[in-house]
Amino acid sequence: MLRYYFKTSDDICFVSLNEPQEGCWIHIDEASGEDLPPLAQLLNLEPIELNDCLDKFELPRVERTHNTVLIYTRYPKEAEIGLYTATLTILLNPNYTVTITPHKSDLMYQFFSQTSKLSSLQQTESLIALLFKITQEFTAHIRRVRNNVLHQEKEMISVDSEDITALTKNEEILNQYMSGLAPLRTVLDDVTSGRYATLYEKDQEMIKDLLNAVRQSEDVCGVNLKSIRSLRDSYQIIFTNNLHKTIKLLTALTILFNIPTIIASLYGMNIELPFAQRPLAFLYIIGATSITILAAVLYFQRKHWL
Repeated sequence: MLRYYFKTSDDICFVSLNEPQEGCWIHIDEASGEDLPPLAQLLNLEPIELNDCLDKFELPRVERTHNTVLIYTRYPKEAEIGLYTATLTILLNPNYTVTITPHKSDLMYQFFSQTSKLSSLQQTESLIALLFKITQEFTAHIRRVRNNVLHQEKEMISVDSEDITALTKNEEILNQYMSGLAPLRTVLDDVTSGRYATLYEKDQEMIKDLLNAVRQSEDVCGVNLKSIRSLRDSYQIIFTNNLHKTIKLLTALTILFNIPTIIASLYGMNIELPFAQRPLAFLYIIGATSITILAAVLYFQRKHWL
């Protein structure tokens, strides 16, 4: 459903409208194919030209359709079947600013409810502010993943399959964040060129700050990915070492259990054997077996096999 918002620089936050007016901000949350025809009519576009806005896997890019600029971005969100980023399309029309997301977007509601000096009439400043908000969300989510990884590093001594699963999940999250941040930098470069929006000196400075923020988020994301790979290698070494110790222990136990098995097998044969006529033969055999096992245990301990 289309929602209409309007704000002047004197207003505290965006005000909801019942119908569109020139200079307002139009937002479509959980957009579907039914929402596109009325929006296309309002923007003098064909509905098919807006179909990419509904693609949950659309990559960030910029394109122009008639007199409307479409800026495809991604922002971090809660997981949805392995998808940790969501599509957010920003449309800059001479009369309206439009945002479309095929998911439920808490980010946009936070943006509309926050206090600021923005005005829906100032498209470029509003665009930069929204992109700053997206970058801040990426940074916050990357730090959250980093905290999870640091917690796993502290618990490295006791590693199990759940830790491996959590580490793999964190790596996938960061990879998706990186795949959203890198194209976003390209989008900002395109916007900076001035081909898609009118930029003033103040806007240029804000976009440069935004570019630096995106690069910093990319760097933090890259550092965290390296930490995860290093931690994964450490996990592999720990697993390999634990497996080696287990194999040594099982081998030593097998040898120890084989000693009484061999002796019992020999004395189970139906032939003449030593001590066969002695009444204390069983005790002699048990004693000799115990001494042999004890000697083997001491030897294995000395070799650190047990």
